[in-house]
Amino acid sequence: MTNPFYRLAPFIQEYIYREKWGELRPVQVKAIGTILDTPNHVLITSRTASGKTEAAFLPILTRLYEDPPASIGVVYIGPLKALINDQFYRLQGLLEDSGIPVQSWHGDVPQSRKTKFLRQAQGVLQITPESLEAMLIRRQTELGRLFGDLRFVVIDEIHALISSDRGRQILCQLQRLTRYQTQPARRIGLSATVGEPELMRVWLAGGTTLPTEHVDDAGGRREVQLGLEHFICADEQNERDEEISSNQPASLLSAPEHTTEEPNEAEALFEHMFQLVKRVRKTLIFANSRNATEEIIHNLRWLAGIESDDEDGYYVHHGSISAALREKAEADMRDPNKLACIAATVTLELGIDIGNLDQVLQLNATNTVSSFVQRLGRSGRRGNAASMFFYSREDRQDSKASLGKRIPWGLLQTIAIIQLYLEEKWLEPPELPQLPVSLLYHQTMSVLTAQTELTPAQLAGRVLTLSPFASVTFDHYRALLRHLLATEHLEQIEAGGLIIGLAGERIVNNYRFYATFQDEIAYLVREGSREIGSIQSLPAIGDRFMLAGRSWAVLDIDDERRVIQVERVKGKAPAYWLGGGAVVHTRILERMRQILEEDTEYSYLHPKALQRLNSARHLAKMSDMTRGSIVELGGDRYLLLPWQGTRVMTTIELLLQHAGVHMHRSEVPFFFEIEASSSKTLRQQLSAVVDSVPDPQAVVATLPRQMVEQNKYDRYVPDDLLQAAFAADYLDIDGAITALETVII
Repeated sequence: MTNPFYRLAPFIQEYIYREKWGELRPVQVKAIGTILDTPNHVLITSRTASGKTEAAFLPILTRLYEDPPASIGVVYIGPLKALINDQFYRLQGLLEDSGIPVQSWHGDVPQSRKTKFLRQAQGVLQITPESLEAMLIRRQTELGRLFGDLRFVVIDEIHALISSDRGRQILCQLQRLTRYQTQPARRIGLSATVGEPELMRVWLAGGTTLPTEHVDDAGGRREVQLGLEHFICADEQNERDEEISSNQPASLLSAPEHTTEEPNEAEALFEHMFQLVKRVRKTLIFANSRNATEEIIHNLRWLAGIESDDEDGYYVHHGSISAALREKAEADMRDPNKLACIAATVTLELGIDIGNLDQVLQLNATNTVSSFVQRLGRSGRRGNAASMFFYSREDRQDSKASLGKRIPWGLLQTIAIIQLYLEEKWLEPPELPQLPVSLLYHQTMSVLTAQTELTPAQLAGRVLTLSPFASVTFDHYRALLRHLLATEHLEQIEAGGLIIGLAGERIVNNYRFYATFQDEIAYLVREGSREIGSIQSLPAIGDRFMLAGRSWAVLDIDDERRVIQVERVKGKAPAYWLGGGAVVHTRILERMRQILEEDTEYSYLHPKALQRLNSARHLAKMSDMTRGSIVELGGDRYLLLPWQGTRVMTTIELLLQHAGVHMHRSEVPFFFEIEASSSKTLRQQLSAVVDSVPDPQAVVATLPRQMVEQNKYDRYVPDDLLQAAFAADYLDIDGAITALETVII
């Protein structure tokens, strides 16, 4: 068999020699053969830093070199600007001697560079979904020249897109482009984590007749170093006012004097984290919220005694930090001569190259097994062990707290996620909605804006043939169009054609229209002329807030320009971002239940984590909560434990509320506290729900509309269609009834 190296274009062979690659990696060898020898789509799955990008581009660029296309030959679609920038620099070096141009394209790229590239319309275009949407609308007359001979579309980080409107938007865009192409482009999907490969293969091929080949390379066995410690910390809301006004971070202060519980361990948590950070050169710390990343770096800086130093090596990295500060953090992390510690949200979970990390730390459980695997994979490059240490933080509970509040759910979730991957290599399957009505509105308005005028039949033909709308009926679509006409988002002219209406023009003419994800109301924060980032809530002049791991005082507010001028101050300050809910899969809850039932002492548990787990197991055994799903709490209160994921638990909650069952506390997806005169009465109430299941849409109809609006453009969808979509895609009636039947038994 021919060595795949010799099948590559000469400029690629020279590049490999120049960069002193020892050999092609296994995933690259497999992908070269699959892409060069078949005409099909290809899904490439392999762990982080295994060479997936090169696995796709080495054979693709070879094809472009051997047979140059008459238009742009490759479109690379990335979910993040930073990821596109990173890949742009990598491709620039590879293409240096090829004569094949490459251009990144997003909101931060100068228009002059874009214009120059479009004149040539060749080579590789690296673009975000939002910028591609803008091209489909604004350059509709040029699409044939730009993409007529498009050969390949590379979709990166496909696992982060498949379950979102943004991923479905990409499928719509690719199908819309086929109208201008001699033949549909082949799609190459890249992913480090895959829950159900077959489902992802079908998704990638959506709207085409080509099958999808799967190139999979797990990279063999990999050494993994894991650790988990648990800390019980005071709730900051219960801390004394005088402590909050101190120059020390409030989370480092001792517990309130009046408490009889064990002392606040927040100081111990951050001291432990600080010691781990000090012992290595490169640390990436993940947290599940922007507020938490700010808290982490604020505390680490305070412990290091370098709160006022701009070059201290401690960085915050999330979507509200300015691009300049994020890029500075990434550059210092890649620089082998610099010490660097970054606290990040999902912004660094994806495949941005940040060099050879020594360790990854995680505050609290990741929401998914997939996220854990992605974050773990950021370390352990170049043959080193992947290293990840978890910090499980639990709020201190009052001694009178009920059983549900005394269980360390976060600790159990962390262990369950780790065990599901170590034992089974299990990952969450993607969620594919039946009625993505927000995207349906968006693509209706986008197609009509690009075409200016279409008849209802023509518009339906353009939109309903897009693969994400396979389950949308003509009745659904007719209801949407009638509503859009009534609300002046659309207008019907005398000849019968549809055009964008007055209300619709205000939406489609705003640059924010190109995005399908929800916009945040943001206020730009500046220190003089230097941009720090943005916050969601508007403070008052004189207020303090935290951003980029530092505290700031508000000097001035320009309401019209939405700009806040600040100065740096010392001490504690609140963060100004809103929280969001997370979806937890039923398989994780099932494994949490098993953890409480077994007596395994997992090797990665540190002393306090093991002690807390054992106390939770004792509590579970004494209450019999893992065997019986209804636990008497005393008086007229009962603990209901279906051990189901977020979707089923949300459905159960709505069904019980609809039936008039009185809930005292609900913590989805972990437990409900329900009031009933007796256990027998409670079971009778649950049986009544099972025996007389209401129409799901009737249940949804009782909810406030703001609860049903889950996505960006839901607000423009008629009530009946929105309720049907919510019932189909956010509820699981069958799963809820099955769970309740089990509870009753």
